[in-house]
Amino acid sequence: MSGRTILIVDDEEPIREMVSVALEMAGYNCLEAADAKQAHAHVIDHKPDLILLDWMLPDISGIEFARRLKRNELTSEIPIVMLTAKGEEDHKIQGLETGADDYIVKPFSPRELAARLKAVLRRAGGMDSQNPIVIKGLELDPVSHRVSINGNPAEMGPTEYRLLQFFLTHQERAYTRGQLLDQVWGGNVYVEERTVDVHIRRLRKALGSDYEGFVQTVRGTGYRFSVKV
Repeated sequence: MSGRTILIVDDEEPIREMVSVALEMAGYNCLEAADAKQAHAHVIDHKPDLILLDWMLPDISGIEFARRLKRNELTSEIPIVMLTAKGEEDHKIQGLETGADDYIVKPFSPRELAARLKAVLRRAGGMDSQNPIVIKGLELDPVSHRVSINGNPAEMGPTEYRLLQFFLTHQERAYTRGQLLDQVWGGNVYVEERTVDVHIRRLRKALGSDYEGFVQTVRGTGYRFSVKV
């Protein structure tokens, strides 16, 4: 589980610091946010592996923020663990019905927290996210950041690599240029949508004639990755 990124969303700075120290000692990388607005920016820019979300936030409730994340197909698969001082059964049920994967009541021990998060990540497939992705001879290794085609290295820039990684993990779905900008460039990076077209052309060139057809133009929408040529 080492290397996984956890987004801690809590308006109380001492709690964020305490949780961050405990999780970093357990081998996790941590991001912090004091409210839903900051949290959403981190979600778009850093794609955390799990969100540790406080029930009470100053702008919108943790429940409402979780509901919004689960409605969006680009963020719906991120595991959410609710963190709250409220131990009543109805609050627990409400959190789980919203789509939260687990529920931890304050106070808690650092060992309990780390164990619960590890279990949620395992259920969500987090342990497999560093495995190479292989599609019809096209292989992307997220650990070494290498791409190969039928065993031969494929040279591409860092943006093309991130585009390919996103496409390989979100196959058969059409995405607008705006959605690709959010997911690959980040929500706080301001570039024109036609920039996506430039990097799509570069990605296709890097993939070569046998594989460029997998990156398909969807008329009136944007792009999708599909092996159904």
